Amino acid sequence: MTRTGDTLLYLDGVSVTFDGFRALNALSLLVEKGEMRAVIGPNGAGKTTMMDVITGKTRPDEGQVIFGEKTDLTRLDEPAIAALGIGRKFQKPTVFEPLSVWDNLLLALAGDRRPRFTLWARETEDERERIEQVLETTRLADLRHHIAGSLSHGQKQWLEIGMLLAQDPQLLLVDEPVAGMTDAETEQTADLLRDINRTRSVVVVEHDMAFVRALGVRVTVLHEGSVLSEGTIDHVSNDPKVIEVYLGR
Repeated sequence: MTRTGDTLLYLDGVSVTFDGFRALNALSLLVEKGEMRAVIGPNGAGKTTMMDVITGKTRPDEGQVIFGEKTDLTRLDEPAIAALGIGRKFQKPTVFEPLSVWDNLLLALAGDRRPRFTLWARETEDERERIEQVLETTRLADLRHHIAGSLSHGQKQWLEIGMLLAQDPQLLLVDEPVAGMTDAETEQTADLLRDINRTRSVVVVEHDMAFVRALGVRVTVLHEGSVLSEGTIDHVSNDPKVIEVYLGR
């Protein structure tokens, strides 16, 4: 697997062991700038551990994790990796439920708000424009004054994605974004991720094969901590190895 000038994220020979269990086994993966990639695989395949390694939550036993030209993510902690431009959306949405949609996005905005920030401070013109952009992208413009706790499950997922977008990441890692969503919300989420992918790279970990098909992107199948198969959704769906360990169940 060869890096090029367009490579944004490069994992090479990454292994992680927990109490004798090998969660990642010489995993190699390459994500290009501007790419959206879907990652699928059975439970225990290493999908969450892969995300943990990329974001600095877990240190690999061996292997390289390179972001951009030459930044070695294995030497950085979680806040430093987030500051580099890697945002992670967990499966369960974590929004500030008592606050409005607008105030959630205001809290999430990149920049040093610590010394002066209170929710009642007037946001700057730049901040207002940024929030308006995020509201449009996430389909939440009409809900800007709604309390986050009153949103549907799908809308909370979009708000959390919006909170990540407010931090202006280069790479967005999204974990099972459509779990628990209605069919209509699932369809809108595919549209939303495609919109986001116009300006940044996205890695989506997902179980819903119909949703992965709707994304229409390159798919990586993990099994026992390694890449089992990679290619279009049709290619991996027809791969006998993938059918045996994942789709055939």
